[in-house]
Amino acid sequence: MKKIVLAYSGGLDTSIILRWLQENYKAEVIAYTSDIGQKIDKKKIIKNAKKLGVKKIIIEDLKDIFVKDYVFPMIRAHAKYEGVYLLGTSIARPLIAKRQIAVAKKFKAFAVSHGATGKGNDQVRFELGYAYFGKNKIKTIAPWREWKLQSREDLIKYAKKNNISIPKDKKGASPFSVDDNIFHTSTEGKVLENPRNSAPEFIHQRTISPQKAPNKFSKVKITFKNSDPVAINGKRLGPEKLLNKLNYLAGKNGIGRVDLVENRFIGIKSRGIYETPGGTLLYKAHRAIESVTLDKQTAHEKERIMPVYAELVYNGYWFSKKRLKLQKIIDKKRNQVSGDIVLGLYKGNITILSRRTKNKAYSMKKVSFEENKTFNKRKVENFIKFHSKQLNKA
Repeated sequence: MKKIVLAYSGGLDTSIILRWLQENYKAEVIAYTSDIGQKIDKKKIIKNAKKLGVKKIIIEDLKDIFVKDYVFPMIRAHAKYEGVYLLGTSIARPLIAKRQIAVAKKFKAFAVSHGATGKGNDQVRFELGYAYFGKNKIKTIAPWREWKLQSREDLIKYAKKNNISIPKDKKGASPFSVDDNIFHTSTEGKVLENPRNSAPEFIHQRTISPQKAPNKFSKVKITFKNSDPVAINGKRLGPEKLLNKLNYLAGKNGIGRVDLVENRFIGIKSRGIYETPGGTLLYKAHRAIESVTLDKQTAHEKERIMPVYAELVYNGYWFSKKRLKLQKIIDKKRNQVSGDIVLGLYKGNITILSRRTKNKAYSMKKVSFEENKTFNKRKVENFIKFHSKQLNKA
């Protein structure tokens, strides 16, 4: 019997897709779940899949790999799409797609499938990953672009007809669209679709309101080695535990919220509420450690290529030659980026309190206002004269 590997969450939508694939393709569906730190109920996934007759259910713990090989390289690039979005959903799809294809090859499946809608970016991200690793030899099935189900009511009717359990919050009106992983949570839809509406407080899942955050100012020390974070407050932690610790510290201080209207890759504007608590601390701390370790030319080169890098990640080009080429430029001098950054956290705000490094890029002697002989003032005059002549050049 032919096989299909489905990216399966165990929820209503992917359960409907699972049944639809069985009916329309007469195939055995392998339920595949990547555990990348999202809220996950393994018992529910297994129970729901078995209820639909699935024999092969695969749940992979990819949290450490996700943080180390996907999140950290992106933090080193200071990647923010349209200057704001830390790319939490974007960066997760390439890894899931890669592993789906690996499972498909292992079990000789003829196709892979996902639950991304026809209006979203995720369909592109998944399918670019499929194309890269599958070399177009494994078919892609995108149910939302194929089936005749057009509305939430259609899905509910289909679920009832096929004895698929419907969560209470998914009866009637559409729920918020939520995606989460260890790096972030995104919330879209319903009242958020109208940009006039303020985001209701209850939709925030991993950050407390800044107004309700503790009145006490707190500190956190992040240690970097070779441009990656390795310790919190002097304690060495693996990638997953380190990010989880920062998520907790930032979240309880109301840090990491973004309300963004973005330009989707496929040309639609959309509004989302993003929470990236630990990632926001890492972004701030990494910029701070680079400020005292990298030379001007390297730092500015990174700054110039960042928007291009961020857009590549957003568009699903994580495995592209262009992104890999930019990553090499970003990481060219990462061996120089080591030291400690102390941050102050208070009601949604981050303050840089201390930068410590053994790197000699920052010279206290040269920058000091005290008289010294380490900086030639005459050279500054010549420098200014040279640049004054450049003012009238095209």
